[in-house]
Amino acid sequence: MTILIPVLGDQLSETLASLRDVERADAVVLMMEVRAEATYVRHHKKKIALIFSAMRHFADELRHAGWTVDYVALDDPATTHDFTGEVRRAAMRRKASGIRVVAGAEYRVRQMQNEWSDRTGLPVEILEDDRFVCPLSAFYTWAQGRKEYRMEYFYRDMRRRTGLLMTAEGKPEGGAWNYDKDNRETPPRGLNYPAPLRLKPDEITDAVLVLVEAEFGDHFGDLLPFELPVTRMQARQALAHFIATALPDFGRYQDAMVAGQHYLYHSVLSPCLNIGLLDPLEVCEAAVAAYERGDAPLNSVEGFVRQIIGWREYIRGMYWWDMPKFAGRNALAAERPLPEFYWTGETDLRCLSESVGQTKREAYAHHIQRLMVLGNFALIAGVSPQAISDWFLVVYFDAYEWVELPNVIGMSQFADGGMIASKPYASGGAYINRMSDYCGRCRYDVKQKTGPDACPFNALYWDFLARHEKRLAGNMRMGNMYATWRRMSDDARAEYRASAAAFLETLEPAREGWARR
Repeated sequence: MTILIPVLGDQLSETLASLRDVERADAVVLMMEVRAEATYVRHHKKKIALIFSAMRHFADELRHAGWTVDYVALDDPATTHDFTGEVRRAAMRRKASGIRVVAGAEYRVRQMQNEWSDRTGLPVEILEDDRFVCPLSAFYTWAQGRKEYRMEYFYRDMRRRTGLLMTAEGKPEGGAWNYDKDNRETPPRGLNYPAPLRLKPDEITDAVLVLVEAEFGDHFGDLLPFELPVTRMQARQALAHFIATALPDFGRYQDAMVAGQHYLYHSVLSPCLNIGLLDPLEVCEAAVAAYERGDAPLNSVEGFVRQIIGWREYIRGMYWWDMPKFAGRNALAAERPLPEFYWTGETDLRCLSESVGQTKREAYAHHIQRLMVLGNFALIAGVSPQAISDWFLVVYFDAYEWVELPNVIGMSQFADGGMIASKPYASGGAYINRMSDYCGRCRYDVKQKTGPDACPFNALYWDFLARHEKRLAGNMRMGNMYATWRRMSDDARAEYRASAAAFLETLEPAREGWARR
């Protein structure tokens, strides 16, 4: 009697629920490199290489631990190129008596798993993914009956649940839940930023790089250099490196953007978390331990912990709370095609060209670049939320639908009508100028409000408010902006709108096929 245990490319954890309480002699682990998963959107080449290399390393670790592993490589001539076909093929090959699998993190994968019993004729046990800190049932209990699903309140519950940064009396460490007010500093010119840990590819990774270039060479992004962690040991080294070199200053500069500096003090650990090489609690506990030793200040550690047990867990809960409706939401009726420069980086807007260029090279940009440059432009330009969501899913090595879609559809584009964000994250050029050095050498003048030489963010921002005044004017957090808009003269308002329209006319729509085949 053989139990077949499919392990997916984002489930690379030896503590995975499907691997517990199973006699290894009675089980076969199935791992699959399938073309359908690499191409349902045309993922960045670095992301595909990261997952395939990490999978191959994990398969070796399982074999050394005594597991029997069936590994289907992408170039296996018999492959069916999709999960369901490979599960069915392995079940027949191994004469399996049943299938045991951890629930997929994405809605579409979960739907596939729900069909496996019918497709194979075998019983299928689908286990909850307990690598997340908050079980979905607990999130649903938290969300049930609420009028507002604000992350801050969820985060406080998670602090209490985990005990992270809590005093013995049950109070938040330092007396406050949130230290964002201390996390908006501008880095001094010439600051020497620490780099994340760089790792030389081994023979396994080198073989994957050759495969990815041959099979997915037409996908977006640069494959080389490739220096990412692909094993748990390497991920733990990357975590230790971040704690020692970057965490102390992470908080104060976490919202800053500096041309040519791709990482600043950010951890770049999200891909390791999202494919299972690191556990969220171990990452948070390492940061808290640094605070308790006096090696990192409270504002840095609290901000980092909030990103993981607050935002990451909350976003996952919101995804499952509203799927599949979430994917199609478009509360602001935005329909503009994605501009071509999101793929090429060829635009005179320096903030966008820097952010897209970095994304192409690194498959990475930090949260403010994603939200307040790339997302902000799409929002105020009226780009389709589904088009920009597809783009985000393609280009980042930590992008999986469960985390990407609610961040983009909800937080960035306000397309969920305010379930996640209490107001649209829209801004003019002044915010980007305050938080970055992009504007200094831009072809556009950030201080000029309208006209062909003015920063387009300025006119687009007011045009966005004008287009959606009926819907947004009653939002308490936007009252001051609309009061300013109404105080403007008719001529000034008309000039803003004409300037925005003139700029939007210059945008070239993206070619077909960049995101989805």
